[in-house]
Amino acid sequence: MTENASEKTRERYYLIDALRGLALVSMILYHFTYDIFVIYGQNPAWLGSPAAFLWQQGICWSFILISGFSWRFGKGGNLKRGLFLNGIGFLITAATWLVIPDEVIFFGILNFIGCAVLLTIPFAKPGEKIPPLLGTGICLILFGMTYSIQRGYLWIPGYFPELPKGLYSGVLTIFGFPGPDFYSSDYFPVLPWIFLYWTGWFLYPLILKNKGIRRFLCIRIPLLSVIGRKTIWVYVLHQPILMGICIVWSSFFL
Repeated sequence: MTENASEKTRERYYLIDALRGLALVSMILYHFTYDIFVIYGQNPAWLGSPAAFLWQQGICWSFILISGFSWRFGKGGNLKRGLFLNGIGFLITAATWLVIPDEVIFFGILNFIGCAVLLTIPFAKPGEKIPPLLGTGICLILFGMTYSIQRGYLWIPGYFPELPKGLYSGVLTIFGFPGPDFYSSDYFPVLPWIFLYWTGWFLYPLILKNKGIRRFLCIRIPLLSVIGRKTIWVYVLHQPILMGICIVWSSFFL
């Protein structure tokens, strides 16, 4: 019993790091494309294309699901991690507001994940009493129902009830009820995304109860696994580097 427990504590699921690294590489490519097409005006209509939307959503879904799944890896440090991610998110808001106000980020992905980490601390104990398969299903349904909440309505099969307009005064922006004049180039409110985060949280026991799957998750993909372990710093530094590349490129070719 002791031997199995100690063996389990030594396991690192490198494939999870690699999947996070793959999502990060995809995000960097997306942002580089966004910078060229939208910020530098080479093809502004690209942002409204189905391909751009699906690409962006795929990246976000991957990050949020993996983050929810990984919450249980750092139970003791989740308070500190949540506060740290929110702090970095606020710094990004300040930097974009000062440097590129047209692309300012209010409550972007880092602020959302930071808040999701903190919200899961009180959620975890009652959440443990819910069967994981049931919890996964409930969270996916709630995510689907609230996916359009920032546009003013819910989704129920065959029915799209509008929400009270008074909710969209701006006070509840971080919860998914933005005011009429709100703009952010990267906006991930608590609703609906907390339900996708908790879907990942419930998937953890479903996936890791199988020893064969645990062994599979221990497979290393060297470069991606390393990138996935340094996600926060790559995220913070990649956009200034990309913008620098774009500035040099535009000086010579535009």
